[in-house]
Amino acid sequence: MDAAVQDFIKRQPEDRQKLLTALHTTILKNDSKVIPVIEPMMGKEMIIYKGKSMMKYGLASMKDYISLHALPIYMHPTLHTKYKALLNKASFQKGCINFTAADQMPLTIVGPFIKECSAVDLEKIREDQLKKRKVTKRK
Repeated sequence: MDAAVQDFIKRQPEDRQKLLTALHTTILKNDSKVIPVIEPMMGKEMIIYKGKSMMKYGLASMKDYISLHALPIYMHPTLHTKYKALLNKASFQKGCINFTAADQMPLTIVGPFIKECSAVDLEKIREDQLKKRKVTKRK
């Protein structure tokens, strides 16, 4: 495990460290294209998993919960709907999943979730959106 990530996890409450480590390992195992870095997002330092130059996932230890940010569920409502039903003990927002305990995020479901998210090419989606904006501006 990367030293910066390991240090980040060690600075979190002890009762969360095992789950954060397991989630980190699951993300890297199921999406080999991302690289973890420790960076601030929304005023909170977290593990940001970047694919090329963009954030794809974020893992944060908030005051009252842990949050897994996943941009693919924000971009693909079908993924959001599918995993909201499967991870029904967690709290889903538009692009993140909040939880307080391991039983809310079973790795047997999180692994396939990340695997499906790994197939989402956020960079291509962004490029397509920029092309559409250019075409719209020309009209």
